[in-house]
Amino acid sequence: MKKYIFYLLFLMFFGTSLEAQGTFQPKRIDNTPVGIIYDKEFTFDIRLHTYGFALGVNVGRIKTYYRTRFYQFEIGELRHTKENRQSFDYQSGINGRSSRSFIFGKRNSLFALRAAVGEKKYLTEKSKDRGLSAGYTYSFGPTLGILKPYYLEFFRSENGRDFLSTEKYSDENASAFLDESNIFGSAGFSRGLKEISFVPGFHAKAGVHLDWGAFDEFVKAIEAGFMLDVFVKKIPILVENNDIVNAENRPFFLNLYLNIQLGKRW
Repeated sequence: MKKYIFYLLFLMFFGTSLEAQGTFQPKRIDNTPVGIIYDKEFTFDIRLHTYGFALGVNVGRIKTYYRTRFYQFEIGELRHTKENRQSFDYQSGINGRSSRSFIFGKRNSLFALRAAVGEKKYLTEKSKDRGLSAGYTYSFGPTLGILKPYYLEFFRSENGRDFLSTEKYSDENASAFLDESNIFGSAGFSRGLKEISFVPGFHAKAGVHLDWGAFDEFVKAIEAGFMLDVFVKKIPILVENNDIVNAENRPFFLNLYLNIQLGKRW
């Protein structure tokens, strides 16, 4: 009797062991990638928008699997909706130089320094084989507008001598500055750098975020959305004159944007 009981206990133990071996596997048995948890993110932005561009960096903290808080710093240019670049493309008989393209009626260039805090959130999980994750992003913060006078070269004649004069817009030279037949072209970018002024403001952005590596080490994403810059006063980019249609200056700039984002997580 004891012999039969021993055999029965042995079979029960051996059968249980076989079943356990068939259902428990502590090692990987396929090639499914193992997830890695990241804490930080650093990315570069190349943003094109309706009336300008911006270059920036983002320092991010990954709060959860689907949510990243970031701090953003960028510099870019903002243009008036009625800016129209043109060129006469001819050489001056005075100095032999070719004319540069210019924007008729422009009196200032506007650049923007922005700092912001924002978040991006993923709404879908990418597939195991490096799929696409979709989500949204938003940010807001202060803007520092940088105004630089816009200089033109136009023809002058004095004491029977013809020459090119480099000048910015003023009430005194308005007739020459706004006479296209008298304009040779724009001056170099460096003209006016010593005369810059500042205008404070704020901005906000919101858009759709598409990431080809949302949970990978390297960031590869694009964004598309709206951005708004608002300043404390009207920004005098164009000369408000009847010769320029809809040249009214405003204190705000609303743009559509497309952003390419590249970077790394660790």
